[in-house]
Amino acid sequence: MTAIKGGEFLIKETEASNVFIPEEWTEEQKMIAQSCREFIKQEIFPNLDRIDNMEEGLMESILDKAGELGLLSIKIPEQYGGFGKDFITSMLITEITGTGHSFAVSFAAHTGIGTLPILYYGNDDQKQKYIPKLATGEWKGAYCLTEPGSGSDANSGKTKALLSEDGKHYVLNGQKMWITNAGFADIFTVFAKIDDDQNLSAFIVEKSFDGISLNPEEKKMGIKGSSTRQVFFNNCKVPVTNLLGKREEGFKIALNILNLGRIKLAAAALGGCKRTIHASVKFANERQQFGRPISKYGAIRYKLAEQSIRTFAMESAVYRCSRDVDHAIKSLEESGLDPSEAILKGVEQFAAEAAILKVYGSETLDYVVDEGVQIFGGMGFSAEAPMDRAYRDSRINRIFEGTNEINRMLIVDMLLRKAMKGELDLLPAAQKVASELMEIPDFSEPSTDPFELAHEHVKGFKKAVLMVAGAAAQKFTTALAKEQEVLMNISDMAIETYVAESTLLRVEKLASQRGIETCEAEIAIVNTLVYDTADRLAKFGKDTLHSFAEGDELRMMLMGLKRFTKTDALNVKEERRKIAAKLIETNKYCFKTY
Repeated sequence: MTAIKGGEFLIKETEASNVFIPEEWTEEQKMIAQSCREFIKQEIFPNLDRIDNMEEGLMESILDKAGELGLLSIKIPEQYGGFGKDFITSMLITEITGTGHSFAVSFAAHTGIGTLPILYYGNDDQKQKYIPKLATGEWKGAYCLTEPGSGSDANSGKTKALLSEDGKHYVLNGQKMWITNAGFADIFTVFAKIDDDQNLSAFIVEKSFDGISLNPEEKKMGIKGSSTRQVFFNNCKVPVTNLLGKREEGFKIALNILNLGRIKLAAAALGGCKRTIHASVKFANERQQFGRPISKYGAIRYKLAEQSIRTFAMESAVYRCSRDVDHAIKSLEESGLDPSEAILKGVEQFAAEAAILKVYGSETLDYVVDEGVQIFGGMGFSAEAPMDRAYRDSRINRIFEGTNEINRMLIVDMLLRKAMKGELDLLPAAQKVASELMEIPDFSEPSTDPFELAHEHVKGFKKAVLMVAGAAAQKFTTALAKEQEVLMNISDMAIETYVAESTLLRVEKLASQRGIETCEAEIAIVNTLVYDTADRLAKFGKDTLHSFAEGDELRMMLMGLKRFTKTDALNVKEERRKIAAKLIETNKYCFKTY
């Protein structure tokens, strides 16, 4: 098959046969997943309180055990002591470890931002020296980017690196904050500006270097068991050989590693969602009120169903994108690109989708844990029950890896930049939709095929996004970047469309493999999601159009928006009841695939 390019979901149709669905895990991937699940079950769940109390040496010892099992090196090439598995397998491991609360954060920081900058940007000597020890967990990794005055605006950091008189060292001075794993890290990837450079450079800094000091552990709302400290560099001498990549390449390194972090955050959130739903279903079946389990009541069934709809949808989008990234990586490698560069380029191609997944994933987890607290009722508010930790730990995800507000604006910005470079034919597609507004609508009878009908609705969603985005770009031109409310609305339209299509493609493919009669609950998920997405898109689109259009132009676009977001009548109460019934009968989150 021809690999789809990043952003093309808005302008091209995707065949269900061309997407990966989680029901297609290989036996090897299932075995890896089972090993990871057993590790989490044995090492993390029984020790959650000890971890949150930051028992000295505990997190490091757990990471050591993860290293012994090979969980820290799934994606690391074999030549550096890793397993060299594909991107999608690494995403599966990220999902499962995502159930591990504070451990998930330490694990992700070490295997991601703590290791990947060196793996992907280091020279041969740097890789040979650091990666094997990071792969086993002998050395732990951390990433020093954020400063008190530079969060989202990372390139404004004040940490300085000056070349020593003998030319053998860079001397670092500055302060970093919110550094995950700082309390026990052996290796820090540190971002600083050399002399008066405009852009950051990156350095590999060992804990043993003089001039490094740490503040006490931060007291946090959630993820209490992950080490988070400020790191100070006071005349810290770093050998010139420890410059990572090229001078002033640090900001590029940071952005590309963030792309990876965003999509992986969505996978970790997915694991958290499934664990929370599982607990919610079991509690709803056990908790008796008015002489019957609360799972018998419609209000609770709605919550269980909606938790599952959003989680199933997120999973569909996460693994659709993961396989697209894998295909892009393989295509780039076949063209002769170095494997490390191919990975970065492959992920970069899907940077907009990574931001989509980060936003949708983190907000879905927040919704799921919030409803989990509500299902548990008074026990949900008790620190003795599982929802307390899940609720607190979830909140950081909307801030991690770039705030959701920043990511929303990035989605539109990245798609428009690709269009301006000629990498994505967005503008012709938007113009075509604009001309369609003058045409007579199609009044033919809708298809009776449920998937064909849903595809028609998703096509309309794409037209709605293109119409609103195209009109906004034409109206504001270069000033669009300042219209943050408009950008976020358009972004939400793109997010909802990508997720709805991903879910539809998954269920369509699943039905073709298993038979449509076996997929009643999954089809109910698609039907409900598409129906609700139409209303959400109509609201986002209407709010956006009213903010800049008027007169006949506004009336015409509102009519188009109504046409593009029109859906058929659906009894969503009964659809959700089908989903809830399957959950309640199986007494678990029943859509797991491994």
